[in-house]
Amino acid sequence: MNAVIVESSDPVTLVAGGPVRRAELRLALRRAPVVVAADGGADQALALGVVPTAVIGDLDSISAPARVALADRLHPIAEQMTTDFDKALRSIHAPFVLALGVTGGRLDHELAVLSALVRHAAQRDAIPCLLLTPQDVIFALPPEITLRLRAGDRLSLFPMRQVTGESTGLRWPINGIAFAPDGMIGTSNMVTEGPVSLHLDGPGMLAILPRERLDAALAGLVTA
Repeated sequence: MNAVIVESSDPVTLVAGGPVRRAELRLALRRAPVVVAADGGADQALALGVVPTAVIGDLDSISAPARVALADRLHPIAEQMTTDFDKALRSIHAPFVLALGVTGGRLDHELAVLSALVRHAAQRDAIPCLLLTPQDVIFALPPEITLRLRAGDRLSLFPMRQVTGESTGLRWPINGIAFAPDGMIGTSNMVTEGPVSLHLDGPGMLAILPRERLDAALAGLVTA
């Protein structure tokens, strides 16, 4: 665990080294105006015309030109036991974090990000973090949450550990189901009527919603 590097009263957009589209960046910045880069995400941010407040990571991926341009904003964390996403996330204190560029690249990196996302959410007083992709918004569910979704919305539930729970508002209720990453999962459930309420027996469940429901996810997480 390292000290907080970015302390912000405004939400943070965290740019990582994977593909980032202008559409997702604009969407994120309207809700999270402070930009932080995870290592090579600094090059992504600069290429899209955004100067990050801080660059956090082991700094083995940032380019030489970006390193020079952002010399006074580099915050190296040398350990190699965690990913740059993990290093950056645990170094930020803000109302919430929207993470871009964490999918669409290497599969092992994506799996590491999902693992870190669940691990972070299980910590006491963890700030909400949502991954934003061209299609989806992904986040770790707290034990209880209400999501104001619309009938017909897709809601996928993917367990990263053994989890059970109850639900209302879903076409296929989760009551009595023992979820596990190597067993039952909840891909492509559907909202029958809102709001959707979920009650889980512990951390470890990821929710995946259409990107268009980002604000509904934020409202449920920030008030959860």
